[in-house]
Amino acid sequence: MSSRSLAYTWSYPRHKTFEKHLRSAAQNWFANKDYPVHPKMPYILDSWDNWPRNIILPEVSDYVKKERSERATVKGFPLHKYIHHGLSSQAMLFNLIGPLIGRQDLSPLEIAFNRNDIIWPEGQLKANLEFEDRGVFNEDSGQPTSIDLVIQDETGSPRIMIEAKLVESEFGGCSVFSAGDCDGRNPAGDFSLCYLHHIGRKYWKLLKKYGFLNGPIGKDATCMLSVHYQFFREVLFTLELDCIFVLLFDERNPTFICDGPHGKRGLMPLLLSFVPEELHDRAKMLSIQKVVGAIKSTGNHEWIQEFESKYGLSVSN
Repeated sequence: MSSRSLAYTWSYPRHKTFEKHLRSAAQNWFANKDYPVHPKMPYILDSWDNWPRNIILPEVSDYVKKERSERATVKGFPLHKYIHHGLSSQAMLFNLIGPLIGRQDLSPLEIAFNRNDIIWPEGQLKANLEFEDRGVFNEDSGQPTSIDLVIQDETGSPRIMIEAKLVESEFGGCSVFSAGDCDGRNPAGDFSLCYLHHIGRKYWKLLKKYGFLNGPIGKDATCMLSVHYQFFREVLFTLELDCIFVLLFDERNPTFICDGPHGKRGLMPLLLSFVPEELHDRAKMLSIQKVVGAIKSTGNHEWIQEFESKYGLSVSN
């Protein structure tokens, strides 16, 4: 058989098939709303300024605008460069969790967490979009580590950090490496080899503190952060703040986890193998589909069917 023929026999799902399905769903949703779109990419709105049209409920886009305005002089609330993109993970999070925040009803999230063996904190809780703390890694300049969604207790202390992914095909890598200013060798034995450590960032100190360097990360010839920087940075961020890290992902996206004849594969099974075993209950996964199911089970959120339509969840992929 030729390589082209063999490609069709690969038993794991392909990312491009998933992305094609999402693009089609976004294009149809925009067309049904008669929204102006990019002339060559009809799954993207015509302008960044029209990003509110990528949000299902006007009350949610109003909430986001209000939050950005209130945080403008205190903490950043960046809207992503592609917030107007029909496949934007930030817009997806606004659409899925924004109504729960606005209506002060986190019960669907609690249901989804409990159903998937993720600890839901006790007491009065609130959710906020976009959370950062420059002190954790000593990020005194530039864009600090930011988490998409935080669940806080009555004192305002963060308890759960949620990172949302939709069509992404990776966790972000290290910008120093991608810029060609690092050769990718492992600085575990000599932190001074890392530019980010040199300028005062605490990533390697915290990797050591939480035992990551006792495993393969401390022994490999190459730096694990060069390619998977975002994952380890966010897990360390949540550990240092005594929180739980949760990846919110789409079950149809094979990048993060998928199953097949040789067992589960994907970035999360791989990267969790580098997390010390005693910390595995602090790094979890929760699918968008599980959250949608929990929201529907309450019968209190009429907009969820529109969400399913927008992201092609009501049609088999």
